[in-house]
Amino acid sequence: MTPDLLLTPRQRGLLVALLALAIVLRVATLGAYALLDPSESRYAEIARLMLDSGQWLVPQHAEGVPFWGKPPLSFWLTAASMRVFGANEFAARLPSFLLMAGCGVLVWRMARTQAGAACALLATTVFATTGLVFVAAGAVLTDIALAFGTTLLMAGFWAAVRGPAAGRRLGQALLFTGAAVGLLAKGPVALVLAALPIGAWVAWEGAWRDAWTRVPWLAGGTLTLAVAGPWYWAMEQATPGFLYYFIVGEHWQRFTQAGWTGDRYGSGHAWTRGSIWLFWGLAALPWSIVFLDWLVRCTVAPRARLRERTADPWWRYLAAWAVAPLVLFTLSRNILPAYVLPGLPALALLLAFGPFAAATPRKLDRAELRGLVAAVLLGVGFALLVIGAHERIGREYSQRALVRSFEQARGQGRLVYLGDVPASASFYTRGRVAHVRDAPSLAAWLADARGDFFAIRDGDAPQVTPALRARLVPHGRFGAYTLYAEAPLPR
Repeated sequence: MTPDLLLTPRQRGLLVALLALAIVLRVATLGAYALLDPSESRYAEIARLMLDSGQWLVPQHAEGVPFWGKPPLSFWLTAASMRVFGANEFAARLPSFLLMAGCGVLVWRMARTQAGAACALLATTVFATTGLVFVAAGAVLTDIALAFGTTLLMAGFWAAVRGPAAGRRLGQALLFTGAAVGLLAKGPVALVLAALPIGAWVAWEGAWRDAWTRVPWLAGGTLTLAVAGPWYWAMEQATPGFLYYFIVGEHWQRFTQAGWTGDRYGSGHAWTRGSIWLFWGLAALPWSIVFLDWLVRCTVAPRARLRERTADPWWRYLAAWAVAPLVLFTLSRNILPAYVLPGLPALALLLAFGPFAAATPRKLDRAELRGLVAAVLLGVGFALLVIGAHERIGREYSQRALVRSFEQARGQGRLVYLGDVPASASFYTRGRVAHVRDAPSLAAWLADARGDFFAIRDGDAPQVTPALRARLVPHGRFGAYTLYAEAPLPR
């Protein structure tokens, strides 16, 4: 067992206060701003459709259109939250907060078992105040459920192989529960993200025997497939072609092809190879700075001290876990910042123990204290940004303000989009929105005066002829969209 930190009552109180502040700020802002296009509102709308239609097996991108991009766990949780709290921003984001809180509990448990209560408190506070963790705890994304699954899996493996004998059975259960959660949250990538660090650590330690004898791989794997497999089979039966698109397209072509053109629900992201490391540096602020500072100081330390520190199996496990997402996505150009999330629980644990396990009990150093203050300032800054800019967010990055303006003035008319309907428009109108494909279709719609309102994006405005524009009266400007009221037909 690694020695615990020596915290003064003042330091302990500071950590508790900072952790509580981070939790309060995040909960208080869950419903304070509009759902953002494209991802947040898309996933929230899928969950709303699931709840309204009663179709819990097949997620739907639009009414009657199956969504093949992700498994259903996140949508199930969001739909369940909406059933309790209604279809609103708070309900849509609450499952993400609870999942991130679950990761925090696992971080606390691992640190508590390995070192003690003081180290567990520090690790949990660091985790809660890491930039991407704080933001993700209030974002409607499938990556949060994936991170919870991989954290369960990694915590379970360590407990099963290296934890106290009394907790090994629980560790086995956590391991395979995490595997099932990962498969239902994001797919086989969850298993890859866990297999990489576990395999590297087993090889590094030569722990083949323990890994094989202390984990019931056959029984646990069978149980995992029994839990997650039926949905994959049922989804393929209900919507043939799903498995090929999801396994080959989402898991292979998305990984290997920059700007992958086969994405049915968005577009590929062509970043420079290795950008995932830059994403990590930004996502892990302010703790990435603290960690890199420690790493530099350790590198220039005497070689004997370096070997002594890196000999700790616990540190090796955390290091392999922390860098696994970065290694996996280093050669991929089609990446997003959220892809680093599964490694951040390990980073919090590394920072709590020091980049290398301390040989003797120690107090918080100045770098850690400065990091905690900076983390809280980032959280407070986020809350102030939300308070000050929530109206602009609703106008510029979501259709919420446009929909509310339409609802206040519509009378009996409908809201009609020229071109594709943004997901947030579908969410905030509860699906009661129409669209026309092009200018001729708009002209045909206008042939019958209905008192409708039309949302036209700047990029589509040039195709609106002067004759059509004469039938439209500007009602408001909302980001890249202008809302028009329908002018009455001349008598």
